Amino acid sequence: MAQDFEAAAFAGGGNRCYWQGGFWEALNEARPQKPQFIVGVSAGAFQACFTVLGLGEHVRGLVLEACGTTTRGYDWRRLAQGRSPFLVGDMYRALLEDVFGPKEIRALHALPEILIQLAHPPRFLPAPLAAMAAIGAYQIEKLVTGAAYSRAGRYVGLRPSWVSTHAMQDPAELVAALMATSSVPPFMPIGRAGGLAALDGGLVDNPPLEKLAEAEWQGRRTLVLASRASAPPSTALRTVVRPSVAIAVDKFSVTDAAGIRAAYELGLKDGAAFAQSLGGRTRKSQLRYAPTP
Repeated sequence: MAQDFEAAAFAGGGNRCYWQGGFWEALNEARPQKPQFIVGVSAGAFQACFTVLGLGEHVRGLVLEACGTTTRGYDWRRLAQGRSPFLVGDMYRALLEDVFGPKEIRALHALPEILIQLAHPPRFLPAPLAAMAAIGAYQIEKLVTGAAYSRAGRYVGLRPSWVSTHAMQDPAELVAALMATSSVPPFMPIGRAGGLAALDGGLVDNPPLEKLAEAEWQGRRTLVLASRASAPPSTALRTVVRPSVAIAVDKFSVTDAAGIRAAYELGLKDGAAFAQSLGGRTRKSQLRYAPTP
């Protein structure tokens, strides 16, 4: 079977990105993909890393258990300690440290390169202020254009960079990069990468298309996994896929296990349908979890 896509992108979107995990699993179950590289941003980068490693069932088990027993996502007492009241940042870091160890880093070296996209604030602007300015610019952009494709952070001086999983030597590097690409204060802490402050990579390019464009200039076919219905259109070489129905789960929720599970199951359904639409022989995708009644 000819290779369908030579590069792929996983957009950001917090918990909505569990749709991507289901989609990629179902697509590859039916039509195995071997992209030369994947670019991921924010929670999409996390989905890409654990999904290509085949750890989806394990990770979702941890997440669903944690979200099924957590009753609220904030603790205002943390403010007295100079910490964000939102629990998602600490829970996310603990999850990353649990999932990725030395064995996983070695395995990632043998798999397609994953480029984790970051956004760096200008040196003259403190990271918290840069984040606030970029988020404000995004809200304006969304009102004007719908923000199907966002570059709002560039308007306030943020610039992108990419960290490769093939260059990482220990789990701490991967955890730091994944925390940095998800940095949206006050929910997620300011990240650091290469000695520089780093913010959510989606603030400068979401879905992450810049690296895909380089592949498309060489005539390669690419696939973009958005996480919401609003997304840029497909082109001759770029196929953009998105959820068939709106995903209801909140991006930063740590209490909505049912919503996360529903996002994943929708991804399985959409991924299987997409694989079928490509034609040729396909294998029936299998659910990792039983569907919600």
